[in-house]
Amino acid sequence: MIKHYKGVCHVFVDGSFDRDMADRIILNAKCQRPGVCNSIEKVLVHQDIANEYIPHLAALLSSKGVEIRGDAEVCRLVDDARQATEEDWYAEYLDLILAVKVVDNVNAAVGHINKYGSHHSDCIVTDNSANAEIFLHGVDSATVYHNASTRFTDGGEFGMGAEIGISTDKLHARGPMGLPELTTYKYIVTGEGQIRG
Repeated sequence: MIKHYKGVCHVFVDGSFDRDMADRIILNAKCQRPGVCNSIEKVLVHQDIANEYIPHLAALLSSKGVEIRGDAEVCRLVDDARQATEEDWYAEYLDLILAVKVVDNVNAAVGHINKYGSHHSDCIVTDNSANAEIFLHGVDSATVYHNASTRFTDGGEFGMGAEIGISTDKLHARGPMGLPELTTYKYIVTGEGQIRG
């Protein structure tokens, strides 16, 4: 059985990053179509940039009607942020709601995503190639991105034609699924009395 599972997708903004790029990616991934499975539901921000970037990001998202739910540090930095609950970290909102958390480093981001994410699509925004590699190889998701929107996780975007769904399983199909992913094999063997020795 292949399941099309929920999308609890993340963007991790690393300590070394292009702010304009991060803004564009987050706005696209959250606001373009918030009710689809490849939109982001969480943003993780490196602690070294949190004081400067989180208030900026919150103002940008607020201008688009996005409600912020955050950890204690985010709530300290953003007056109208709501305190996130444990359930928020697992939630697929499919709405203009975003949970935001401050993390220590790329390894903490990977750990958080692997615990709370749905193994769908996750992104790192960074200028640090070593951290990008840690993220891309450490996050156990069907699709991982470096400096690109999670909104690209789509059968049409991947050249599959009509999309049937997006699998977060590991076997036999993972990621966007087209018609070939719905096929299975049947072996027909003919012989002349052969036996296995």
